[in-house]
Amino acid sequence: MFARTSAVSMIRGFRHMSTTTLPKVAVVGAAGGIGQPLSLLLKNSPFVGDLSLYDLVGTPGVAADLGHINSEGDVKGFMGNDQINKALSGCKAVVVPAGVPRKPGMTRDDLFNTNASIVQSIAKACAESCPDAFFLIISNPVNSTVPIFAEVLKAAGVYNPKKLFGVTTLDVTRANTFCADALKRPVKELNVQVLGGHAGTTILPVLSGIPGQNFNDEQIAALTHRIQFGGDEVVKAKDGAGSATLSMAYAGAVFTERLLAAAAGAKDVVECTFVQSPVAEKDGCDFFSSPVRLGPNGVEEILPMPSLSAAEQANYDSMIGDLAKQIQKGKNFGK
Repeated sequence: MFARTSAVSMIRGFRHMSTTTLPKVAVVGAAGGIGQPLSLLLKNSPFVGDLSLYDLVGTPGVAADLGHINSEGDVKGFMGNDQINKALSGCKAVVVPAGVPRKPGMTRDDLFNTNASIVQSIAKACAESCPDAFFLIISNPVNSTVPIFAEVLKAAGVYNPKKLFGVTTLDVTRANTFCADALKRPVKELNVQVLGGHAGTTILPVLSGIPGQNFNDEQIAALTHRIQFGGDEVVKAKDGAGSATLSMAYAGAVFTERLLAAAAGAKDVVECTFVQSPVAEKDGCDFFSSPVRLGPNGVEEILPMPSLSAAEQANYDSMIGDLAKQIQKGKNFGK
């Protein structure tokens, strides 16, 4: 992760750039529970120029509301299947929180059956209208929707593995928050690496890599479980009326800004993200979340997997087969 001083200097530089220089960004699913706060955060971002908001309903109102904010860049809303290509045209980055959120009692298969076709249709539109853009997938289940997106782009002959990302940043923000609280340390001091996938036990936080941590086995087990199932905590707290929309919007905005900063020339930008990767290929996973160095073309370098403790290795061994199956399920659907 590049230094805070570098980030500040980059932001100052961006604030003096014209909106014709700043990248146009689309949010697909912009009227939803994640899409609206995500769009708000991106409207206030110094790394974003014009904002293109798309959804099946409601986007003209969201665009009008955000358009009153006195930050640089125009906001336009597009609504309905006949306007998605217009919404995507000319975009440097497309952030996709579209689909239904997880509700109490929903299985992973329930979520897949609903969101897979939504993501597939969005990928087809992206292949037609902005094939060279960065694609940032938030729609769950990410372990399957990212492979779906890849297969659609492959079929269209426009797949670039360096430009397709599953946004797993929420796992990192949860890990940083929960571990900082447990260690009684400022959260800004932590940057926990989270490997694997973005669902339940496929999420593998590397707590052993936190400098100065002194967790016992019981604390590690409890923290790992809380990071893996943090979404359940929010669903329960909202009494079934919603899921982790605000924290996900924040995490999505953070990753979008980091990627756009790297694309604009910021150096040493490293984030965990779910991408096509050789890290776990030997175990049947050609997509995997791990630290990735970002650059002007997207994925610049996939860094080696960090060392794991015995407990973390056991978690890896127990989950990697499930992750491989979820990836394959997405690939099969997308073909």
